[in-house]
Amino acid sequence: MKYLITSALPYINGVKHLGNIIGSLLPADVYARFLRQQGEEVLYICGTDEHGTPAEIAAAEESLPVADYCEKMYLTQKNIYQQFSISFDYFGRSSASSNHHLTQKIFQDLDKNGYIVGNSLQQFYSIDDHRFLPDRYVVGICPYCEYDKARGDQCDLCGKLLDPVELVEPKSAISGSKNLEVKMVNHVFLALDKLESKVRAWVQQKESGWPAYSTSVVRKWLTEGLEPRCISRDLDWGVPITKPGYEDKVFYVWFDAPMAYIAITQDWASNIAGNKDAWKSWWCGDNASVKYVQFMAKDNLPFHGIMWPAMLLGAESIEWKTVDVLKGFHWLTYEGGKFSTSLKRGIFSDTALQLFPADYWRYYLLANIPESNDSDFRLDDFIATINKDLVGVLGNFIHRISVMIEKHFDGCIPFYEQGNLYIQKLTDVCLPLVRKIKEEYEQLNFRSLMRLIREFWCLGNEFIAEVQPWTLLKEDKQKAANSLAASLHLVRLYGIVSFPIIPNAAKKMLDFIDSSEQRPFLDALSFNCLAAGKKLNAAGLLFEKITAEQQNALMERFSIE
Repeated sequence: MKYLITSALPYINGVKHLGNIIGSLLPADVYARFLRQQGEEVLYICGTDEHGTPAEIAAAEESLPVADYCEKMYLTQKNIYQQFSISFDYFGRSSASSNHHLTQKIFQDLDKNGYIVGNSLQQFYSIDDHRFLPDRYVVGICPYCEYDKARGDQCDLCGKLLDPVELVEPKSAISGSKNLEVKMVNHVFLALDKLESKVRAWVQQKESGWPAYSTSVVRKWLTEGLEPRCISRDLDWGVPITKPGYEDKVFYVWFDAPMAYIAITQDWASNIAGNKDAWKSWWCGDNASVKYVQFMAKDNLPFHGIMWPAMLLGAESIEWKTVDVLKGFHWLTYEGGKFSTSLKRGIFSDTALQLFPADYWRYYLLANIPESNDSDFRLDDFIATINKDLVGVLGNFIHRISVMIEKHFDGCIPFYEQGNLYIQKLTDVCLPLVRKIKEEYEQLNFRSLMRLIREFWCLGNEFIAEVQPWTLLKEDKQKAANSLAASLHLVRLYGIVSFPIIPNAAKKMLDFIDSSEQRPFLDALSFNCLAAGKKLNAAGLLFEKITAEQQNALMERFSIE
């Protein structure tokens, strides 16, 4: 079995907020890291989504050509994700020539098979801007929830997909002008109605491997019935449409963006694998040797659970690999409201990394992942969780044993008796717990995984509180040596099992015992593998407490009016 992993492509219009990180990128990274540790063959693909109106608007705001803006933001985002320790095998771009060619090829296949139709639709023309306005160039009030910043394609508050002419009090996103006219314009449509039977059969075949939430979203769309969807836009920036009569248009970003998963894999094959055809073994043929797992937030589920599969099923010239596990997440809110890139509301990923190390954010976001419903990021809760779990539980355990070993055993691994009582006790307790942790990683149950990880860390403090090595050092130094050596083995196991979640701290744990191993979890359950007498490296502080002064400054800086 090989594992193909993709997370939703982060959009190019600015630095992403923490909701974007936890909505797909971070859980996908945790899963990829876990699988690699178990010895599996993994390919984790992602990249920036660079076409569409938001790219043009963001570039205009910075007075940059769109291509230059996208290049700048691609490098910025790539650097941020590296600092967050997101372990992509390849991070590419939807604007690459490979995606242009692939998108046009699949469109031509769909057209040949009768799934592309021409039709006219109502579209706003801005008299003051002297141009037609694509959907995202129109903003107004949502007719369903009355959110006053709804876009012409979707309301970010209630999630409804919209047509620009449905908006109440529409205006141009370019100039703010309300001087708009509605005109009929010819566009290209994907005939989803003709593909509905294929999609229904495909969902019925695949959904048993999906979480219930993803299935419910996709089933709701199918219950309502599929209708033709416009896939062309009046923009300069995008993948050109090759169909005669539509040469002045480009593809709607949601038509070309998912194709980029395949195209970026093609770029990986050429630039990394050293074999330009290496992508085919991952994408060509819906075979059982590749398990394809997608991660995304709930607003992306209809596109990945219906529309993109419909495109691949309708193309037919190649039997394309389609998703096996569609892992969808709800939204992370910020202090009771929505994160917003456009409104600069929330903590953004670049700022987060300036404040605290990546592992702090990784741990807290995963512990509060919006898996079964929306969850709320609260700064005071973040600070309390870091101080309690990372500093007070995990960091405290390692600090306590390192101080005793440094003082009483010259900073070396104590000579311990093989199979002693303490080793046997920890082995008996850890075996079922690590097995359960492994199962939660495999089943993508992140909330329960994080609860078990914390329970596992608490085990260390509970163990030394029970055996009291500080007392044994006065009464029976060999027993003290046995207990502290067993504790060091527990540190080793923490470093391995926690690595997918807090990779940088996990490396420090393993560096402390002079180890770099990453191995399958169940193979790591040995409490007799450290070399007695070996000098330990300086442990230092694994995590630093967030002080009251820091908290006050942060609360003032990021408070919501």
